[in-house]
Amino acid sequence: MKFERPEMIGHAWILSSPSREEALRAAGEIAQAAVCLADRNVPCGICRGCRKAAAGNHPDIIRLRRETDKSGKLRKNLTVDQIRTLSLDAQVLPGEARRKVFIIEEAELMNPNAQNAALKLLEEPPASVVFLLCVPNPELLLETVRSRCTMRNLAAAEESGDEAARKLADGFLDAVCSGEPERLYRWVAKNESAKLEETRAFVEEARQRTADMLCGRIPCGVLSPEQQMALWKLLSRCADYLSVNVNAKHIFSLLVAESLNGVTK
Repeated sequence: MKFERPEMIGHAWILSSPSREEALRAAGEIAQAAVCLADRNVPCGICRGCRKAAAGNHPDIIRLRRETDKSGKLRKNLTVDQIRTLSLDAQVLPGEARRKVFIIEEAELMNPNAQNAALKLLEEPPASVVFLLCVPNPELLLETVRSRCTMRNLAAAEESGDEAARKLADGFLDAVCSGEPERLYRWVAKNESAKLEETRAFVEEARQRTADMLCGRIPCGVLSPEQQMALWKLLSRCADYLSVNVNAKHIFSLLVAESLNGVTK
């Protein structure tokens, strides 16, 4: 999930999906964007903040989970005491990033008192805090809580253009990483008629995948670290051009020309 500017992230989100893993993945992406040190197109994927977020050790990303009882078993609910502790922590400024992020992993398990305590926090949130509530169904939360959050139905998002963007990014990076110009030409000829919004989504996805290459999370084919960085910079330029509505076909032409001249050579 990408944001053109950090301030566009918003202070509170409800991330709903029947898949707990999908909701947590989306929360991780937004958290990474919130602690990213770049000024535009966050998360960049390569700054210190992004790398720490990806590794799961950023001090300004806090996860709220159910506590265990004396026998070591998970309690049934997130309690009001946990939310009150979170509220106190939210008043403390972030240590490294511009914002502190709280991921409530099973927000639907907040008992009524905990939800009401969370409501007070959402009504008057500190300026430097982002709250991410992960739920299988937003209807499990109080309507007053829902009304103060940005809603993101991840199941619906998955059915939209996200999958198409991933397929385009995979095809492009496979062609570039192969080092075979013919594959890149064939990929462009097949996809250069994509619409502007589709092209924006593809470029952002490819840029994130390239950042993953730089961090060693996915294979990079024949590309050296210098070539990977050149590709990331190229995709970042394309994202900037698309933000001012440059023709999508020009973007594809730029990608093939500069990939052949400056990335794969």
